[in-house]
Amino acid sequence: MKQLLVLLVIGLMVIQCKTTQQQSNVVPAKVAIENDSIEYDIIVTDIGYERFLLTIAKPMEFYSKEYYELKNRLYVPLYNQQVRTARTGKWSQIFEQEIEYDPTIDYGLELNYKLYNYFKFIEYTYKIKLL
Repeated sequence: MKQLLVLLVIGLMVIQCKTTQQQSNVVPAKVAIENDSIEYDIIVTDIGYERFLLTIAKPMEFYSKEYYELKNRLYVPLYNQQVRTARTGKWSQIFEQEIEYDPTIDYGLELNYKLYNYFKFIEYTYKIKLL
């Protein structure tokens, strides 16, 4: 009986350690569009984003660049509004930084695809409807 109790306590300690470890891996989502000599790049630091792109997002060629641009023109102001209103509260770690997206600049297919899917990632992962 003592051995069973000891095994139960050890099992609970292992479960608690795993739970604590998983919570510490949560990284706030951040997105930035960088200009490197007129070549733009998007940086997303949310740890689940790359996996989302590989497993859930549709292939880049599924929609046209114009489609992604149109959607990003709709998503960016809504996202930025969330950043301004979510400074505190349960969404403050998701909406930390405004996205500087100028619809008059040609960012190219890949950046528009990644930005569009960042918004889809937010909606999918956190169950938040932006549009």
